[in-house]
Amino acid sequence: MLLEMKGISKSFFKVNALNQVQFNLNAGEAHAIVGENGAGKSTLMKILAGIHQPDDGEIILRGKPVTISSTNVSKRLGISIIHQELNLIPHMSVAENIFLGREHRKGGFFSDFGSMVRETKSLLESFDLQLDPNALISSLSIGEQQIVEIAKAMSMQAEILIMDEPTAVLEEKEAQKLFELIHQFKSKGVAIIYISHRLNELKRFCDRITVLRDGQFVTTLSMEGLTEREIANLMVGRELSDLYPDKRQRFGDEILRVERLTRKRNFEDVSFSVRRGEIVGFAGLIGAGRTELVRTIFGDWQPDAGAVYWKGKKATFRSPLDAVQAGIGFATEDRKRTGLFLDLGVTQNVSVTCSGKVSKWSFIRRKLERQFVEQKINELNVKVHKRTGPVKNLSGGNQQKIVLAKWIASDSELFILDEPTRGIDVGARKEIYEMISRFAAEGKAVIVISSELPELLGLCNRILVMHHGKIKGELDHTVANEQNVMALATGL
Repeated sequence: MLLEMKGISKSFFKVNALNQVQFNLNAGEAHAIVGENGAGKSTLMKILAGIHQPDDGEIILRGKPVTISSTNVSKRLGISIIHQELNLIPHMSVAENIFLGREHRKGGFFSDFGSMVRETKSLLESFDLQLDPNALISSLSIGEQQIVEIAKAMSMQAEILIMDEPTAVLEEKEAQKLFELIHQFKSKGVAIIYISHRLNELKRFCDRITVLRDGQFVTTLSMEGLTEREIANLMVGRELSDLYPDKRQRFGDEILRVERLTRKRNFEDVSFSVRRGEIVGFAGLIGAGRTELVRTIFGDWQPDAGAVYWKGKKATFRSPLDAVQAGIGFATEDRKRTGLFLDLGVTQNVSVTCSGKVSKWSFIRRKLERQFVEQKINELNVKVHKRTGPVKNLSGGNQQKIVLAKWIASDSELFILDEPTRGIDVGARKEIYEMISRFAAEGKAVIVISSELPELLGLCNRILVMHHGKIKGELDHTVANEQNVMALATGL
């Protein structure tokens, strides 16, 4: 046995994150760790990576007890982690990020940038991607940044490789290449610890699975013979019924129409409409222009040509504020950077879009604000220990619910949801899907952008497929499947 973690416990602010958790790992195996958001998966791995120190318990590596007092100690022990949250420096290049702290040197003094660029290019080519090693991280998409994180971990030649939601922002082709690499790592004796909410991925290459619930160990099982439903039931501790709500068949009036909208180098000649009560999905590969399109509709960017019609009238949204005041809410793909004020509490994050409802003569009425926010988070079943504590301490699922609560509080009539369930467990996903369905039932409209085809197929009435900045086709839910969506997304 390569690794044993025995009786691991950890508390934050008197709240138990882990309680007597056990975990073991063999050389050359891929071992999945699953659980709902807040179950303790990432905390356990951060202890192994030297980011946190356990309050109690023992770690045994290669038969000997070890104390992992820092990330540098963890790396020296042959442990490398790909974090769920990106850990890159925006103003530095791809190559500089990959070799940060391990720079190649000439004569022991000067950085050998050329050598780092060549090795970075070789690493990226293993993904069959033509990513420029000299490109700044700030110029890359979220998916491309995740690929850099993977390449960074790969470059360290670790004996234990921890992957925390590595495919959350990857398209199927990129994810498939990662799975092939994992098989190669296993054949060379590298052990993989794999954390993912995409349960369909686990059976592709994982040998065993450990389930955590509420910071406690539930079970470790062989992956062979387990179904996705059985895994989901173990995670939530109850029988989980069908994941997706029934689709509505009747819709109201057109609420949004886009005519020949163009933004050079991002998308071109895009036309579509959305009706009240309808859930419209957007599919496409990374770089297809989906996010750029909705950011332009929302007023974050300005188009070069075309028009947006809102409730039948031509609209000119010069800024997101114009769109919000009109009744449009936008949950962005990166809730950490653009969806939340991480250092502020739940109350401030939710009320930020509706200050007029909780103020008088421009002064916030704190009691009214607390009552109003309490109502919204209860509606969404947000689990929060302390309303004033920073939202960065909450699980991903609860953070995403707060993003949605913010737009519900603003009385949005159209919700634009970009990757609404990224990094969220199956239990929280079901709640968010039911929430989206409820929006539609109330006569509101929803646009969903997702890299997960099962999500679009299960949730949406129609799917618009983009390829190289253009809408390649439209599929009704009665005929849409993974094959015809992917055919359009790849330009076939």
